Amino acid sequence: MADGKVEFDEALFCRRLEKFYEAWQGNPDLWQGATALIVLAGGTSDELRYLKSGALQLWLFAYELPDTVFGFTQDALHVLTSAKKVKYLEPLAKAAEDQAGVKMHFLIKPKGEDGQAQAKELLQALQPEDTPAPIGYMPKDSHQGAFAEMFLQVQSSANLNLVDFSGGVSNLLGCKDSEEIKKVKKAAFLAASALQKYAVPQFESIIDEEVQTKHSKLSAKIEEAITQPEKVLQLRLRPENCDIAYPPIVQSGGEYSLKLSAQPFATPLKYDVILCGIGARYSMYCANVARTVLVDPSKQQEEEYKALLAAHDAAIAALVEGAPLAAPVDAAVQALKDKGQEQLIEKLPKTLGFGMGLEFRDSSLLINSKSQNTVKAGMIFNVSLGAQDLKRSDPNEGQAEIYALQIADTIIVQPGGAAPEVVTSLASKGWADVAYYFKDEEDSKPEAPPTPKANGVSKETKLRSKDDNFRAQDEQRQRQRENQEDLLTRVNEETRRMLQRKKGDADEGDGPGRKVSDTCAYRSVSDMPAPRDLAIQVDQRTESVLLPIYGIMVPFHILTIKNATNNQDGDHAYIRINFNFGTSYEPTAKFPNALFLKELSFRSSDPKRASKVVQEIKMLRGSITQREKEKAERATLVQQERLIRSGGRVMSLPDVWIRPTLISKGRKMTGSLEAHQNGFRYSSPKGETLDVMYRNIKHAFFQPADKELLTLVHFRLRNPIMVGKKKTDDVQFYTEVGEAVQTLDGGRRSMYDPDEIEEEQRERDVRNKINKQFQRYVKYVTAEIWEKHFSALGLEFEVPYRSLGFMGVPHKSTSFVMPTVNCLVELVDQPSTVITMADVGIVNLERVGFSLRNFDMTFVYKDLTRDVMRIDAIPSSSLDTLKEWLSSVNLKFYESKINLNWKPILKNIIEDPDAFFENGGWSFLDQEGGSDDEDAEEEDEADPEFQGSEEESEESEDESSSEDESVVDSDEAEAEDDEDFSGEESEEGKDWEELEEEAKQADKVKQSDSDDETDRKRKRKGGSAAATQKRRR
Repeated sequence: MADGKVEFDEALFCRRLEKFYEAWQGNPDLWQGATALIVLAGGTSDELRYLKSGALQLWLFAYELPDTVFGFTQDALHVLTSAKKVKYLEPLAKAAEDQAGVKMHFLIKPKGEDGQAQAKELLQALQPEDTPAPIGYMPKDSHQGAFAEMFLQVQSSANLNLVDFSGGVSNLLGCKDSEEIKKVKKAAFLAASALQKYAVPQFESIIDEEVQTKHSKLSAKIEEAITQPEKVLQLRLRPENCDIAYPPIVQSGGEYSLKLSAQPFATPLKYDVILCGIGARYSMYCANVARTVLVDPSKQQEEEYKALLAAHDAAIAALVEGAPLAAPVDAAVQALKDKGQEQLIEKLPKTLGFGMGLEFRDSSLLINSKSQNTVKAGMIFNVSLGAQDLKRSDPNEGQAEIYALQIADTIIVQPGGAAPEVVTSLASKGWADVAYYFKDEEDSKPEAPPTPKANGVSKETKLRSKDDNFRAQDEQRQRQRENQEDLLTRVNEETRRMLQRKKGDADEGDGPGRKVSDTCAYRSVSDMPAPRDLAIQVDQRTESVLLPIYGIMVPFHILTIKNATNNQDGDHAYIRINFNFGTSYEPTAKFPNALFLKELSFRSSDPKRASKVVQEIKMLRGSITQREKEKAERATLVQQERLIRSGGRVMSLPDVWIRPTLISKGRKMTGSLEAHQNGFRYSSPKGETLDVMYRNIKHAFFQPADKELLTLVHFRLRNPIMVGKKKTDDVQFYTEVGEAVQTLDGGRRSMYDPDEIEEEQRERDVRNKINKQFQRYVKYVTAEIWEKHFSALGLEFEVPYRSLGFMGVPHKSTSFVMPTVNCLVELVDQPSTVITMADVGIVNLERVGFSLRNFDMTFVYKDLTRDVMRIDAIPSSSLDTLKEWLSSVNLKFYESKINLNWKPILKNIIEDPDAFFENGGWSFLDQEGGSDDEDAEEEDEADPEFQGSEEESEESEDESSSEDESVVDSDEAEAEDDEDFSGEESEEGKDWEELEEEAKQADKVKQSDSDDETDRKRKRKGGSAAATQKRRR
């Protein structure tokens, strides 16, 4: 409002206004039977204040309108505000009446007056004198400003029958639509990133470097990271949309408060138990996350935290559609009992969470034992479990005896009883991720006595199961397995629903395009051309071939012919014509009793004529087949809306290429991409145009040139369009920032050559210029068009995360594949790859093994009728990164040692879904993985006396895998025979002199081996022979 440029989204306002009236009039009991409603908005304030009236106003208009009163009646909306605001609101009046059936009446407060007369007029419109019906208002909202005080005074003196309708507003705003959920996810991503990528590293740095830093200073730094995400966190979020939901909370040193109103102390951070709570807002929608960091924790603290974590997970799992809001409390209490931590039950807060959205804390949706509300799909909850005033029996030096624990996450309730989605899962909460051991364990643990040997030399065996790093990794893998087990239930349910929908759908019938049985070569004999002689003729006009059969010219349409061949035998040629035939041939099903011709052969004495005829038949068939294919593709196209061109100056992106190309012949030229009111238009200098409508865009990507030669914007479409003569789901516009081919002048240039340095600098300047040009275009389209006029579509340009990218082969060539927020993409090489994660059911990692350098990844879509998508030859070094990413996006994945043939597997699932679910659904893919895990557990639980050390196992692996060391081993064996050691001495081991002598011999052998490979083979053979001769002696 400050800049004087406000544009309301009419479609969004009308849609939500209609939903508002449906909720009010459809369930009047929730609104206390109010026949009219008053929504007051007071003056602006710099404080963080959450008012239900403000939330309703933001939900309707997407803007804050201070010093305004809205009066709702059964068929009208009365607005009391200033003349300037009325100017912005007037365009909504006609749309509200046409689409929602609500008339808007404006009462303008004169400038310089308090508006008391207009306030009385509004109240009279809401309740005439002769009808004392109840009027709804929100008594709990506290408003500021002279205008609000004036209206409240007029309202109190009007002697109205006022009732509180806050419960109806909470029920209305409780279930979020897709656009709101997207904003909540961004807020959750911002909060979790600030905690995981900024707050936790700050704690680690302070403790490592022993720096005295105050809690209040840490809180201010975290707030700066949230309000400036692009600068501090390197997140591509618009700073003007990012804000804190409350001042970040950092507590340690024995003084803890689990309330969100807790203020950070001006005391230094202590190295004991650190609580950190972060709330973030994106486009006014809230999310919250809280974690506990424990420094040198005791065993008691470990057990209590793990029990609290189990209770937290149980409370989240209980928030399913249809469950009472009291269910998470019972689940958390039961989880603490199962963990043997009953003493923590009385330490839990009375409320374990609350609903959130535009309001940070919705008091009507509290998670406690007394709540009578029901969980609904689309609701957003903050689930927070904590325990305060806990005592540590053995605090370390400098640590407080009193401590507290807290875990909080933001979750989204899923439809159909599916498990809730934890949108703040980016912030780790497993024990291995929150526990830090800085104290030397050797000082606190008694040293185990060394194992005696026969010669008095002790050798300590270090087990992997006793190593802290291994235990942390093992706990992380265990959490990953638990997460995957939870995902299995959800994936099976989604597959079941999909198969039920497919089963209920009717057959679509024949595909589009012309049927072969409908073709007609000639309607009558008179239409046939007069035969000159009995020879094969090709009639281009009627798309037919005339063949002489028993002295009669018989016409055949070209679509009935499968192929034609020509074989020459001496002075003669043989023409063989094969016709379409078989059960899959469409006329066979239409005429089951008819006889079909399979093939005809002709003998010709003119080989040139025979070759020409066959060539004409092939050319005619190719052109007709291509034409029918294009016609069939066009028949399946969805009719697109007409482009509305913008008036005045149009934002344009010049000198861009398009893929797929618009023309198939001639010189290709660059064009310009213009952003109009409802779509893009690409136009070339030749007058060719292509329109891409905003409503037809499913995903939009912007990939700046970093290590590639292209800067591009790419669109994945909801419905395919025709580009030239090709039907496509993807359209890409790009500019080359460098030359793919470099001309070599034959001479070697120095790295200090001034010309070389100048050329590199020029290339960098060109790259940066093009990247900035594309970035300005993308920002303009997002901010000025999509967010203002098409916010309901939720469109935004996704930028691939290069740090999570990996090499792979999605099609035929090795490419660099990168994930985005919603997809996995490879956009440089053609054909491009765009995999929407929401469409993927499971992921199978194939050919995974320790001895293999690469593995494959198969994406199985939720729609089992679609072919699977494969990315082959992924380096094994990317396996752990991919697993973490798949877990972060809540995708169920499996591992297998072989490639699976997915076509028959999916066919069997579709044909017999009952047997598929009786056998455990997708769990059949986990057979090999389960056995491996059991073997690993049995190996870890084995008796330590029967396990070898890591050093010994590494030595054995190195000896078996290295060719050079095998040569050394043979020489070492020869040396042992020369020395003629006794059995007792060989068991005791070798002294330093013997080991040094063997090392010298090994160095000599390696030096000689590096000179000549042939000589090495000869020496190896000689060494083996010498050793054999000595054994024989």
